[in-house]
Amino acid sequence: MTAKDWRPRYLQLAEQLRGQILSGDMPPGTLMPSETELADSSGLSRTSVRNAIRQLREWGLVRAEQGRGTYVRAPRQRVRRRNTERYQWEKDRVLLPEAERRATGGTEHDTGLTVDDLKFHAEYTRVPADAEMAAAFGVEPGTELLRRVYWTTTRSESAPLSVSYSFLPVALIAGNPDLLDAGNEPWPGGTQHQLYTVGIELDRIVDEIRARPPSPDEAELLDIDPGVSVLTVRKTSVDIGERVVEVADVVMPGDRTELVYSNTLTRWPA
Repeated sequence: MTAKDWRPRYLQLAEQLRGQILSGDMPPGTLMPSETELADSSGLSRTSVRNAIRQLREWGLVRAEQGRGTYVRAPRQRVRRRNTERYQWEKDRVLLPEAERRATGGTEHDTGLTVDDLKFHAEYTRVPADAEMAAAFGVEPGTELLRRVYWTTTRSESAPLSVSYSFLPVALIAGNPDLLDAGNEPWPGGTQHQLYTVGIELDRIVDEIRARPPSPDEAELLDIDPGVSVLTVRKTSVDIGERVVEVADVVMPGDRTELVYSNTLTRWPA
């Protein structure tokens, strides 16, 4: 006897369509059947069909185009961030020759892409620390911070893979004026090497991860479909003198980002 499928029928339809997409029966660019056609072929209500299509959008498999219909979308570039390994990898790179640091970066590490596959964007502004940032850095409100906004896109997609909002105390890095100029980005070796040029070595990085709905601006910039959440990582970098030297908020589309953490546990005594 075949076990009864207790999943909602809209989800069963969504899984059926997902299988057709992933198998190549409906390749990228295919116009999906209309709601009426799917309702007739599946025996489901229009509401259930709409829920199935919405589920496909949330899986990142289709996209609706106003006035044209719903199309199978090409696979999006996925990002797999192994943060525990990544931060040590970034620290080890600091001491490498510039040519090696320039050859690859964190995004390439997370995606398997090359420098030539990517386009990089950076904006720098000086801002006074608000109450939240003052508390994070342990400084007085109004302390001057360098606010850096970064994002990277692939050559084949217009939407960024993620957006990072990074803050550094200006007084901490002013000893190297090159660190205050966005024209020097992308910096070979990234933030850890930038800090190294002013004598700062990181001791640890603390990640705080949350999921939330995207703001309208984030949804537009990251090309996030309705119903898809963003993952946010508040990254706090602490140096060997126990100073907080960078606070960064990284915003990532939840439908194409994986965060991987591996922690070695101490063994019990034999």
